[in-house]
Amino acid sequence: MKTKMLAMILCYASYFMMAQTGGGEFQFKSTECLSNDERVSVQKMLKTNKQTLQLEGKLTAKSSLPSSLFIWPIKKSATAPYNEVWSISNYVDHNPNYPNQLLDYNCGNRTYDTNSGYNHAGIDIFTWPFGWYQMDHNQAEVIAAAPGIIIGKSNGNYDRNCNFNNSNWNAVYVQHDDGSVAWYGHLKNNSLTTKNIGQAVAAGEYLGIVGSSGNSTGPHLHFEVYNSSNQLVDPYHGSCNSSSSGAQSWWQVQKNYNNPKINAISTHSQEVSFNNGCGVQESTYFKNSFNSGETVFIYTYLSDIAIGTPVNIQLIRPDQTIAYTTSFNMNVFYSASYWFWSLPASTFNQDGNWKAKVTVGSMTETHHFTYGTLSVSDYHLNNFIIKVLNPVKNHQIQLEYNGKLNQKFTVEIYSMAGRLVNKRKIILQKGNNILPFNASKGSYLMKISSQNFEETFKILN
Repeated sequence: MKTKMLAMILCYASYFMMAQTGGGEFQFKSTECLSNDERVSVQKMLKTNKQTLQLEGKLTAKSSLPSSLFIWPIKKSATAPYNEVWSISNYVDHNPNYPNQLLDYNCGNRTYDTNSGYNHAGIDIFTWPFGWYQMDHNQAEVIAAAPGIIIGKSNGNYDRNCNFNNSNWNAVYVQHDDGSVAWYGHLKNNSLTTKNIGQAVAAGEYLGIVGSSGNSTGPHLHFEVYNSSNQLVDPYHGSCNSSSSGAQSWWQVQKNYNNPKINAISTHSQEVSFNNGCGVQESTYFKNSFNSGETVFIYTYLSDIAIGTPVNIQLIRPDQTIAYTTSFNMNVFYSASYWFWSLPASTFNQDGNWKAKVTVGSMTETHHFTYGTLSVSDYHLNNFIIKVLNPVKNHQIQLEYNGKLNQKFTVEIYSMAGRLVNKRKIILQKGNNILPFNASKGSYLMKISSQNFEETFKILN
C-alpha cells in the first residue's frame, strides 16, 4: 500500500512540475495630470479659441440640446493582437478634502488626490498589457466620444514621461453641440489627428494614440469633461456623483464600475519584463512558432477579475487532446494582473498547431501557435476541410477547400512577432482558391475562422 501511494505521489508531482508558474499584479501608478497653472492655461487657451471660432462662424453658441452621450474613447487598432487594450486606474474624486480622502462616483476609492490639494478630475484609462510597446506600435487609439468641433490641440511635447514634471501634454479638445467640452490628454507626440482647430469630428473618429506626455507615470488617456457652464462633469451616474451634471449618465451605455476581461493570451520565448526603466519598451519576447526542444511561456493578462473567480488554462494538442491543464481562484482584486506558465519541451509530444485556452469565470480566449517540425502543408485535422499549399508563390496564397458551398470565413495573417499583417473576409469555393499576399519574406501564421471553424496554419513566404 505504501509503495502504491508513493508511486501515485511521484506521478502527481511530476505532472505538476511540468509547468513553472508565476504572476501577480501590474500596478499603474498615478500622478497629478495637470498642475493648477497648466489647467488655468488650458482654460484660457480654450476660451480664446472658442471666441475666435464663434466670430468665424465655425462654432455655434450654447444650444438647448441635451447633454452629449459618449461612446468609449479608446479602441484597439486593427493591428493589435489582443482581445482588449485597456483597464481603468482612476475615476473622478468627489471628496474635496485631501490627502488620501477619496470618493468615486460609486462610493468607492478607485481614484486619488495629492498632498498639494489636487483631486483627480477625470478618468484615467491605461493601456494593458505592454503600455510602452502598445504606444510604439500604435495599438491603442483615442477616438472622439461624441461628435463635435475641435477647439484646441497641443502637440510636439515629449511623450515618455514617468512622473510629475510640469511639462505640457499632447491633447485634443472637442466641444459638442450642447456646449460641453471633452479633454483627451497625454497623447503620443505627433500622433494627433491631422484635422485643425475649427474642424468637425464624428463620434468614433481617430484623435490620437495613447501616450505618456505631460505629468504622467506611463501611457494612459486622461478623459476630462466640462459642461456648457465650464463645470467639471463626471460622466458616470452613481450614488456618490456630486458633480453639477451627475443626475444622469453621460454614456450611451455606461460600463460597470469593474470591467472584468481577458485582455490577452499570448506565447513567449521567455519570461517577459514589464519594467525596463522609464519610457523603455517592455521586453515582450512574443513568439508564435517554436522549434522542437524549446520551452513555451504562456501568459494571460487580466483586468478587474473579482475575488474568488476561477481561472483555468488548457494546453491543447494538434489532435485536440489536452496536454496540460490547471486552475486557481483569484484571491486578490487587481485592476490589472498577469499569470504565466512555463512549459518544457517534454510537454509537446506532437508537432503541429497547438492552442492555449484560458477561461476566467464565463470568459474564454484562445491563442494559436505552432510547435516542432511542420510539413510543407498544414491540414485541419477534422476531415481536412482546408489545406494550405506552401510556399507562397507570385505573391499568392493557395488554399484547397472541400467544405460547404458559399461558406464565409475570416482570414487573419500574423507575423511571428504576433503583429496583425492582414485581415479580410472571404468566401471559399470548392477546390483551389487564391489569396493575394504582399509582404516581406519570412514565416507567418494564418488563422482561418468561421462560426463553427477555427484553425491556424503556418505559411512560408
